[in-house]
Amino acid sequence: MTAGGGAQLISVHPDELKFVFELDRQIFCDLKVVNNTEHHVAFKVKTTSPKKYFVRPNTGVIQPWDSCVIRVTLQAQNEYPPEMQCKDKFLLQSTVVPPHADVDELPPDTFNKDGSGKVVEECKLRVTYLSPSTQGNTEDEAFKNSSQSPETNSTLQRLKDERDAAMRQTQQLQRDLDMMKRRRFRKSDPGFSLTFAFVVGLIGITVGFILNFSLSSPAPITE
Repeated sequence: MTAGGGAQLISVHPDELKFVFELDRQIFCDLKVVNNTEHHVAFKVKTTSPKKYFVRPNTGVIQPWDSCVIRVTLQAQNEYPPEMQCKDKFLLQSTVVPPHADVDELPPDTFNKDGSGKVVEECKLRVTYLSPSTQGNTEDEAFKNSSQSPETNSTLQRLKDERDAAMRQTQQLQRDLDMMKRRRFRKSDPGFSLTFAFVVGLIGITVGFILNFSLSSPAPITE
């Protein structure tokens, strides 16, 4: 979101404050503020609920083409808001200041619109509360979408083919083992003990491979 409609001194990302709401816990949201100009730009953050939020830094100076991160912390709340709705708002003001201006020495009227031609841009940010379950679904959906690239699909298909081939081999070895068990009392079957031990060991190695593969492979994506 770009602050202001003309000069576009700064950009703010994201364009709203989202908090995963939980009772009796402080929750924070970070805002990245980018200076889009060759000037030094000062900013100030205001909110309609100053006792509810902790903003650091709430005032600062960003060097040309630089950026900073503002952390907004929602203080621990002891009850849920009605229908998880929030009417709180934030206002981010910005204006050009002299080079090497110190944030602690900014004049009190820095962000006042005094009609002298000074440009003070304002960016309004709304607040959204999310339930933990909603946040989990959002993250799952993002992971699902990010996992559907052609390269990822190709890798997943190759791993699936390798797994299926190993499972077919294991099933065949199991059938051979069952057949040998049925013949184990036949005296006329020389070399049975050695062959039997070899097959059992081979099955163990294959099963171990499948287990390792299952643990290391990406989890299947479900709709």
